[in-house]
Amino acid sequence: MKTPIWVEAAINGPWGKERQPGIPIAIEEIVADGIAVVEAGAAIVHLHVYDVETGRQRDDWQLYARAIEGIRAKVDAIVYPTIPIMGSGYAGDMHGSGRYTHLEELAKRGLVEWGVLDPGSCNWMTYAGMPEGEAGFIYQNPGEHIREGMEVAQRHKVHPSFAIYEPGFTRLGAGLAKAYPGMPMPIYRLMFSDAFAWGFPPKLFGLEAHLALLDECAPGAPVMIAGLGVELGELIPHAVARGVHVRAGLEDAHFGETRSNRALIAELVARVEAAGGRPASADEVRADLKARR
Repeated sequence: MKTPIWVEAAINGPWGKERQPGIPIAIEEIVADGIAVVEAGAAIVHLHVYDVETGRQRDDWQLYARAIEGIRAKVDAIVYPTIPIMGSGYAGDMHGSGRYTHLEELAKRGLVEWGVLDPGSCNWMTYAGMPEGEAGFIYQNPGEHIREGMEVAQRHKVHPSFAIYEPGFTRLGAGLAKAYPGMPMPIYRLMFSDAFAWGFPPKLFGLEAHLALLDECAPGAPVMIAGLGVELGELIPHAVARGVHVRAGLEDAHFGETRSNRALIAELVARVEAAGGRPASADEVRADLKARR
C-alpha cells in the first residue's frame, strides 16, 4: 500500500514578477492556478494576494476571501494565506498593528483551516547577491508577534504552519505551543534553500538533523519539506520513506522558473509516486491531523 503524502502548492509568494514572472497576481489568476494545482494532485494551497497596480503583496482579508472562496467553489482543498515578511521590502500593507488581522477575519468567517506562523527571526541574503554587496534583511518575528499568531490560532482553532528556517525555530515553536492548550497541532514545514544563506541546503544530512530535533521537541507532529529558491528532487524519496510531506510551486522554485504551478505540482506528484507514495486528499489531511491530537 502506498503512503499517503500531503502535497502542498505554494503558488506565488512575496516575489514580484521581476523575480518570478509566472506568478499569478490578479485574483482571477490566483483562483485559476489554485484550481489547477488541486487538479494536479495538491490537497493544500498556500497563497499571497496583491495590489494589482503595484504587483506587491497586500494582506487584505477581503482579497484573500475572494481567492479562497473562488478556489473552494470548484475543488476541495485546504487554502491558507501568508503573513507580511516584516523587515523586508516584501512586507506589504500590514493593515494596522497586527500581522494576523487578516487571518483572524478569515477565521471568523470559517474560511481558513491553517495559517502561517513563523517562530523565529533570521538573516536573509542570497548567494548571488553577496558579491554585489547585497545587504539582505532580517526577517523579524518578535516574540509578541509569535504569541499574537498563537492566540489567533488557539481562539479560532486554526492549525499553525510553522516555517522552520533555522533549527531554533523548531525549539521555540514547540516550546511555545505547549503554552497554548487547545491550539490545533502545528505543521512543521522544514525550509531548505539553494539560493538563500539560511538553514540547510536540500541535502539528506539537513533533513536528518531536522527530524532528529523534531523527535525530541515535537514527537508525532506532522512534517513537510519546502523551501525558497530550491529544487527538492534529491530529498523527495527520503521524505516519502519517512512519511514526510512535500511542497512545491512558484513561490519555492528558483527565480526565473518557466514551468507553471500545475506543471511543478504534476512533477512533484510523479516523484512522490515513484518513491512509493501517493498524494493524499484534503479530507485525508484533515483526518490525519485530527488523529494526531
